[in-house]
Amino acid sequence: MPQTAPRRQALLAALLSVAIVVADQIIKIAVKTSMHRGQDIRVADWFHIHFTENPGMAFGMELMDKLLLTSFRMAAVVAIVWWLVRSVRRGVPTGFVVCLAMIVAGAVGNIIDCVAYGMVFTNPPAPQVAQFVPWGEGYGELLRGRVVDMFYLPLCEWTWPAWLPMVGGEQCIFFSPIFNFADASISCGIVALVLFYRRYLPA
Repeated sequence: MPQTAPRRQALLAALLSVAIVVADQIIKIAVKTSMHRGQDIRVADWFHIHFTENPGMAFGMELMDKLLLTSFRMAAVVAIVWWLVRSVRRGVPTGFVVCLAMIVAGAVGNIIDCVAYGMVFTNPPAPQVAQFVPWGEGYGELLRGRVVDMFYLPLCEWTWPAWLPMVGGEQCIFFSPIFNFADASISCGIVALVLFYRRYLPA
């Protein structure tokens, strides 16, 4: 591999990461300052903008204390960046570098919510929308902000037949999690790594 290739890969990773983080934050801030929590905009039958916030993991899961989770996310980002730098120096394919950059950027996007949003946003009841406030006057504490989610894809909805035990008559949605651009970046990066670059993953 030419000497300039690692530098180009590093620059690509940096630019891609910044672009993803900026896009993620623009979307989140636009939603947070123009929609109230729980508001739903039906773009299509299979695609809604539904504003919600979650204190936990991706796709609304809550698995551990918020402070511990935020600290874990930060440590994970440091570890993946270290892995990314080592991978670039080893001469891995550019696609592998792109995947790791997507994962790092997605994690950073959600960390920003956790670290800063509780400090700089209000949290009014519906139908009011959040407002920017001076640092420290927001709804929460440092490192305990809630992650903004908005993309809802009810790709397939159906109602179970009434005669079925336990679930009869209930509505079921094939894909119900509400997620954000950062979650999508992380998920796409991980899936692409597993599908196309498994040989470069640690054994």
